Amino acid sequence: MVKKSLIAIGALTLLFPTVAFAENSSTSKLNMGLNALWIMVAGVLVLLMQGGFILLETGSTRMKNAGHVAGKTIFTLGLCSLIYWAAGYGFAFGTDAGESLNKWIGLGDFLFNPSLVAAEGEGYPKSVFFIFQLAFVAVSLSIAWGGFAERAKLSSYLIYTILFSSVVYPVIAHWIWGGGWLAADGAQDYAGSTVVHLTGAMGALAATILLKPRIGKYNKDGSVNQISGHNQVFSALSVLLLWVGWFGFNAGSSLAIGDGFFGYVAFNTQLGAAGGAVAALLVSWLASGKADIPTMLNGALAGLVAITASCAYVEPWAAVVVGLAAGVLVFAAARWIEKRRIDDPISALSVHGAAGVWGTLANGIFATSELAGKVGVGGAGLLYGGGGAQLWVQFESVVVCGAFAFAASFVLLWIMKKAIGFRVTEEQEIMGLDLSEHGSCGYPEHLKIFSNSSDVSQPARTVNDRQSPAELTV
Repeated sequence: MVKKSLIAIGALTLLFPTVAFAENSSTSKLNMGLNALWIMVAGVLVLLMQGGFILLETGSTRMKNAGHVAGKTIFTLGLCSLIYWAAGYGFAFGTDAGESLNKWIGLGDFLFNPSLVAAEGEGYPKSVFFIFQLAFVAVSLSIAWGGFAERAKLSSYLIYTILFSSVVYPVIAHWIWGGGWLAADGAQDYAGSTVVHLTGAMGALAATILLKPRIGKYNKDGSVNQISGHNQVFSALSVLLLWVGWFGFNAGSSLAIGDGFFGYVAFNTQLGAAGGAVAALLVSWLASGKADIPTMLNGALAGLVAITASCAYVEPWAAVVVGLAAGVLVFAAARWIEKRRIDDPISALSVHGAAGVWGTLANGIFATSELAGKVGVGGAGLLYGGGGAQLWVQFESVVVCGAFAFAASFVLLWIMKKAIGFRVTEEQEIMGLDLSEHGSCGYPEHLKIFSNSSDVSQPARTVNDRQSPAELTV
């Protein structure tokens, strides 16, 4: 009996370590699988934001350009995917550049070919990380299209997509997220107020400066004609789709299920968006006596943009403040930009530019030491004992990244303008890009063409086209 007991104990002693190892291995694989699933779901949510951008740009512009907006968005999403796979991802996250060069640019992983499964010790497969990051590039690119709206050639979308996806965006992503010099300085941009939104807005600014305003936007005396979008319902629906997609944007940036911290990030995201929507509606109501719906919609987006950098670094009360301030800022910025004779049909500069700057700087004020420690980037903000150190880093990242994105975009677009032209002709712009660039119409049942319906070179008018008085005289 004693002999049998000793044998049993010895067998169990040998077995238990094996069982423990098996349990640890299974737990590790389960965690990795859950992380991969969450990142993939978040990436799909961000990718679906392209549907929101289609409706936002369509609803905010005129009916004669609706089909063009939808079609070029899908086309550029496809082209962006190929370019980012071939080159952009390698510049953003490649690790073969060497210690000194890696501060400025990544190298490696060009024509990215991920392993079939996650390697031992990895928290998630690289394939899902690529999908997630690709969705971010596509969002930033769609923001830039706000500066192109209703007057740029289709060829310019093709060329700028290649340049933006391979050079402009990846460099900034590397500086902050890929181990570059701003990451080493402790720049806090959890999900992209600067990397995604300010970068896209600076591309839009370069484009709208080079393209000049749309026909009929400004009178000779400098006064402004309102060129209204044709569908506020589309615009409202777009904001809702983007709002939902933002949970993938922000909460997905946790890149892990872990202890559920992504829920806290999502919580702050909701508060920031809510603050932006409420503040923008109230300030427009107070300023003009009317509660302006487009301003309110822009306020919700501005709140989302602003909280994107700080959603993992601030307490809930601060998330509300960030959103409220963004709602007021987007109202003031849109009017300031319009007075500068900068024609921004989609409000990309105020929503993504001004709010992106504010959201990034807000970390330097409201970031807590506890949350900065949990994320593992930077330190506390001004209100939590950090002094001005983190605020300076945030300011530095805004100035450097904004300047690079604008300068690179301006130079590339200027060369393209001189080489092949950038803007459609006056006749094509009046006709609408649906007909002039594609030979079809997004709303064919509303189309009325003068004389010969087969001759798309003739000017066209659509019912409910809402042309400005100045344009109708062209």
